[in-house]
Amino acid sequence: MPIIVDIDVMLARRKMSVGTLAERVGITPANLAVLKNGRAKAVRFTTLAALCEVLDCQPGDLLRWEPDEPAGDAAHDEH
Repeated sequence: MPIIVDIDVMLARRKMSVGTLAERVGITPANLAVLKNGRAKAVRFTTLAALCEVLDCQPGDLLRWEPDEPAGDAAHDEH
């Protein structure tokens, strides 16, 4: 999936543990791990807002989009 979750980056910048973040946000450490490892299918805006509040950041500091890698050079061979 081309959405990259950078919660680890913000945790490191804030010198905060996953357990502390989960407690302050009000989600389980297991659910935070799913989100932080990029395995979540969705995130509630309320959870995203709580993450931003606790980490003092913007949603774009936690989530970014990267395009999928092309499946070879076939897309460039349209001559």
